[in-house]
Amino acid sequence: MTKVIGVRFRTAGKIYYFGPKDIEFKRADHVIVETARGVEFGTVVLPNMEVEDDKITQPLKNVIRKATNDDIEKEKRNREKEKDAYKICLEKISKHGLEMKLINAEYTFDNNKVLFYFTADGRVDFRELVKDLASVFRTRIELRQVGVRDETKILGGMGICGRPLCCHTYLSDFAPVSIKMAKEQSLSLNPTKISGICGRLMCCLQNESLVYEELNRKLPRGGDIVSTPDGLKGEVRDTNVLKQIVKVIVEIDDEKELREYKVDEIKFKNRHKKDADENQKGGKKDKKNRNGKAKKSAVELEEERELEELERLERNDGKSKLDDD
Repeated sequence: MTKVIGVRFRTAGKIYYFGPKDIEFKRADHVIVETARGVEFGTVVLPNMEVEDDKITQPLKNVIRKATNDDIEKEKRNREKEKDAYKICLEKISKHGLEMKLINAEYTFDNNKVLFYFTADGRVDFRELVKDLASVFRTRIELRQVGVRDETKILGGMGICGRPLCCHTYLSDFAPVSIKMAKEQSLSLNPTKISGICGRLMCCLQNESLVYEELNRKLPRGGDIVSTPDGLKGEVRDTNVLKQIVKVIVEIDDEKELREYKVDEIKFKNRHKKDADENQKGGKKDKKNRNGKAKKSAVELEEERELEELERLERNDGKSKLDDD
C-alpha cells in the first residue's frame, strides 16, 4: 500500500495520484505538482489515503508544495491570459484558412506551454499555424484535436433533463453506452430523443442500464404465451419493468379481457437466455423479416440508419483526449 492524494486539473477531469510527502491535505486544497506537461496547478479531490501498489502508475511523483496565495493569483492571471490566447489563435486560423473549430486555450501553470484544443472533420496540417503561434507567444505550442464529446465536456451546457451535463460536472471519462441500453429501458428509439447535445448517445443511458437489464431478464416479452395463476393461458400485451407487472390478454367465455399479474405469479418460457446465446453465435435475425411481416416504412428505415450511424460513431469516439495518459 502507498500513501497518495488524488488531484484533478479541470472540472470532471481525470484523477491523478501524487505522493503527499509529509503534508496533510484536505479536499479542495490547491497543490502545485509536476506532470508530463510541466508544472501544474491542481485541486485535491481525494485527501491523504492508501491505495494498492498496482493501481499506481510508476514512478509516483510527489507534490511540490501546497499552493500559496501567490500561486492562486497566478492561476487566475493564467485563466485571463487564456482568453487573449484564444482570440489570437482564432485570428491565425482564419489567416491560414484552416478547416478547424477552436474549442479552448489552456496555459500550463509555469507558462511553459500553451495548449489549443480543436475539432475538425479530418486531419489538419497545422504546422505553419504552430510556427506562427510560437512566434507570438514565445513558448511551446501544442494543438490537440479532440472529438465532439470532448468539445461538449469543455464547454458544458444543459441536458434535456434540465440539469448540467454529466460529462461537464462529474464524469471523468465517457460512459460506454449503446442502443441496447435504450431498448432495455423501453425508450423511444428516435435518434433525436436518445442523443445528447454532442450528437452522440446520452451518457445517462448507462446510469440504470444494469438494473433494467436484470429486471428485464425476469419478464416475458410482448407476444409470449403465458400461464396465469387462475388457470388461463394468454398473450402478453405489455410489461411494467420497474413494478414487475405483466399485462396479459386472456379469453373468458369467448371474450377477450386484459388482466394484470405479478411476474412471479405467471409461468412462461424465458427467451432472454436463448436470444443471448444466439447473439453470441451471430445467428439472430430481424424479427420482422423472420415473421414475413410488412417492410419497414421510409421513416423507420431512416431512423434505423441513423441509429446504426450513432453506434458506429460511439465505437469510434473512444476515451476522452483531454487528459495526458
